[in-house]
Amino acid sequence: MQIRILSAADVRAALPMPRAIDAMRRAFGQLSAGQATMPPRAQAPTEKGVTLLMPAYLQQSRELGIKIVSVYGDNPSLGLPIISAVVLAMDPETGFPKAIMEGGSLTGIRTGAGGGLAADYLARQDSQVVGLFGAGVQARAQLAAVLAVRKIGQVNLISRTQASAEKLAAEIATWVDAPAVTLVETPKQAVQAADIVICATTARTPLFDGGDLKPGVHVTAVGTFTPDAREVDETTVRQAYVVVDSYEMAALEAGDLLIPGVEPQAELGELVNGLKPGRQSDAQMTFFKSVGVAVQDAAAAWAVLAEAEAQGLGMVVEL
Repeated sequence: MQIRILSAADVRAALPMPRAIDAMRRAFGQLSAGQATMPPRAQAPTEKGVTLLMPAYLQQSRELGIKIVSVYGDNPSLGLPIISAVVLAMDPETGFPKAIMEGGSLTGIRTGAGGGLAADYLARQDSQVVGLFGAGVQARAQLAAVLAVRKIGQVNLISRTQASAEKLAAEIATWVDAPAVTLVETPKQAVQAADIVICATTARTPLFDGGDLKPGVHVTAVGTFTPDAREVDETTVRQAYVVVDSYEMAALEAGDLLIPGVEPQAELGELVNGLKPGRQSDAQMTFFKSVGVAVQDAAAAWAVLAEAEAQGLGMVVEL
């Protein structure tokens, strides 16, 4: 049995954001059409942390994958990240693994691509200003995805630490067709002129006052995934057209909606499939809440594998 082993650098080379957004369109469309098998996450806790298994099969595109994620809070004391992950792309004909790839980079890209896909349906076409909360991996990915679907000229960035904000601003300056970046000091400064607001933090309470948002803004929140934490306040979600990645998972994990008791009005795949509308007017406020679902990993893994085979990326070994 041969298997292709792909590093984080291989994953990034094989999955540029436009390709990732196409993969998410395929994944969410099949999920909402009932053409995906996605069992609940299985957990294997130990004394030090927990390992999660996230399998999924996309029936129409025949993409089978499983992500294995470990969360170990003491890892920084060992010089290691808290979260580690690998993703397996499996052959649906035989069940044999075709590839194993570094999962942190894949997760960052696929989650960002989900936000970019949502922005393509929900953000105004003339959006130019982004308010960005956070300066970590997911903030980068979400911004890169928005830049893939809208022509953004200005980013107002705020982060918990000045050093991380400065680092991200310097990195953005190296991107092709990079927007201008302003480091702002208050949440109001981040959102008051924003056409798109991105929340990608570890905050457990709302990051800004929804009353400071302007009409027609689109908000994406990806940082929280527990029922008792939220990045966005009740004012925001009650006046917005609310779209989620998965009705089922949002009902379990989307504190942004569960805490104020707000029901989502659409699933992203319903927008993809034309069953629900995207943005309906320039003045409409829209909100996309993502908690992350395993079909994203399966579709992304197979997109990576196809490009890796075409480019000869990674290392093929005989097991």
